[in-house]
Amino acid sequence: MHIRSNDQFPYRVVREDAWIPMPDGERLYARIWRPVTDEPQPVLLEYLPYRLSDWTAPRDAQRHPWYAGHGYVSVRVDVRGHGNSEGLPGDEYDETELADGVAVIDWLAAQPWSAGKVGMFGISWGGFNSLQLAARAPEALKAIVTVCSADDRFDNDVHYMGGSVLAVDMHAWASTMLAFVSRPPDPAQVGDAWRDMWRRRLEAVDPFIHTWLGHQSRDAYWKHGSVCEDYSAIKAAVLAVGGWHDPYRDTVLRLVEHLPRESDAPVRGLIGPWSHQYPDRGLPPGPAIGFLQETLRWWDRWLKDVDTGVMDEPLLRSWISESHPPATVYPELPGRWTGDDTWPSPSVTMTPYELPGQGLMTVRSPQQTGVDAGRFFPFGNDSDLPPDQREEDGRSVCFDSAVLDGRVEILGRPRVRLRLTSQVPRGQVIARVCDVAPDGSSTLVTRGVLNLLTRHGREHPVEWEPGATEDVTFELNGIGHAFPPGHRIRLALSSAYWPWIWPHPGSEEGWALDPSASKLELPVRDPSGDAARAPITFEEPEQAEPLGVRYPGGAEQRPERLVVRDVAAGTWRLEVDPRYGGTRVYPDGLEFTENALETYTIQENDPLSATTRSDWEIRLHRPELGWDARVTTRSTITTDGTGFLTTNEVVCHEGETELFRRTWENRIPRTAG
Repeated sequence: MHIRSNDQFPYRVVREDAWIPMPDGERLYARIWRPVTDEPQPVLLEYLPYRLSDWTAPRDAQRHPWYAGHGYVSVRVDVRGHGNSEGLPGDEYDETELADGVAVIDWLAAQPWSAGKVGMFGISWGGFNSLQLAARAPEALKAIVTVCSADDRFDNDVHYMGGSVLAVDMHAWASTMLAFVSRPPDPAQVGDAWRDMWRRRLEAVDPFIHTWLGHQSRDAYWKHGSVCEDYSAIKAAVLAVGGWHDPYRDTVLRLVEHLPRESDAPVRGLIGPWSHQYPDRGLPPGPAIGFLQETLRWWDRWLKDVDTGVMDEPLLRSWISESHPPATVYPELPGRWTGDDTWPSPSVTMTPYELPGQGLMTVRSPQQTGVDAGRFFPFGNDSDLPPDQREEDGRSVCFDSAVLDGRVEILGRPRVRLRLTSQVPRGQVIARVCDVAPDGSSTLVTRGVLNLLTRHGREHPVEWEPGATEDVTFELNGIGHAFPPGHRIRLALSSAYWPWIWPHPGSEEGWALDPSASKLELPVRDPSGDAARAPITFEEPEQAEPLGVRYPGGAEQRPERLVVRDVAAGTWRLEVDPRYGGTRVYPDGLEFTENALETYTIQENDPLSATTRSDWEIRLHRPELGWDARVTTRSTITTDGTGFLTTNEVVCHEGETELFRRTWENRIPRTAG
């Protein structure tokens, strides 16, 4: 990692905080890094709810000053009702957020230091709203860089997978956002108004989980903000970036397929080995790349009309991982970069692998199948990725290929075609593809899920007629991977996958598979054309100087991921510490402490025993101001078979004085998820 100080940039950088007025009179809080020059410059925007004055400040310091030092005004804005921005919080990507985003872009384009052209970038939430605002096509927005984001809010987000409720992250993220949105503005930025702003926000809070569980099919709620509804609405140039260990990577494949390839608003795709992180940060798995330099080429081309060669790059640049033993963290993965000029690529052929076996085979997985699934959102922590899959394979029905006598390279989304018979109206199918080494170790390559209610489409759930036989087809998540000679390709099928997937009542009965009428289809890539292509390379990672946040140590940390089994009771409990950052002290004196624990419990033969719980404690402390604010939240979900039972509690203190307390208890009918 090369760290550049302010005096090493082409431009000296100055920073200021500002308020951006909205049409209704509310103001959004912004931090602006500007190059020192008399000439107006293009503007880059990152627009998030994650509090620029504390939570994202370390990450912001890595990139915004870097962009400013290279001739761009770089701006970070808090979404309405979050951080220090005025107004009340709303749902993610709601109409107010997007309308505000257009107003921010228009304001930035009109400033005297602005050249009138705006680019937008972001990861996750910021990548989502970059795409969504590009689909609104404000005149000044000319280009975006969207990282780890989704074009389909129902089927490729944090709420549902394959039409099934994502127990592991629907609840965890809703609970995280409940804790985030309940935090106060900072008096160091907003002054004495902070307490009144905080009270107004708290009175307006409604846990996201109520809305998300209230829409269990792909209805108008999810179509809002899903740019897959109309790719042609996007008028800005799109650089779409993902990682094979990020759950949103399929969006990159769809964007390079459906957006125009050569026009005034073209697209390029980049998928590396990364987790849910910016690719320059050096968090596992690597290798990291000079991502800021790569995006600078994009900005210079579309905001400054400089021919940087970005349009000479392949439409899709992908990392192909070589086979590697199973582990929960990899500093770097072995592999290489490849390029495809069109997508779908003529170098990729969907190749069928027949499943061995005759007659019906019962698939009836214990409910704890999935305990070794790893984290839904890997962030580069030590326990994020799936461990050896042999125990999971033992809880599944597995089909192995013959020992490979040659290398098999895949790139894209595998697909399964299965003939099933079910005696119950609801259930799920989980398919995993694993790389099995000669020593028997099993490395997860990719996976996919189908909620059988949604086998005919996500919009209209249809129960299975008990005893009926049907053919179902679904895709697995995209991947780039090479199986070496001497290894075997394994398809593992299970009827449970807790805590990723919330089980249906009755799903303990499983279903029957006819292997003779079923197959796995792999996107096999012919690498023979790579030799004629110029090697794909990137510069070494480079960033601006770190913010100088201190992370006090001393306290013993609990395990990141702990599995507890009560053998006699048949109960399994998974405890997860998400480790978003822990305790830190900022250069301006702010002391920030957070403590979070997610708990997932299930009885191995009872899908109705599934329980999720999330606990958060946050403290914001400024000793020099005598400011001490604390937020505690607790959230749980259980089910009675026909509905989800949710409990959410928020308690807020100023010093030792309780300022706010509220508990929500809801029952949400289970219609499809």
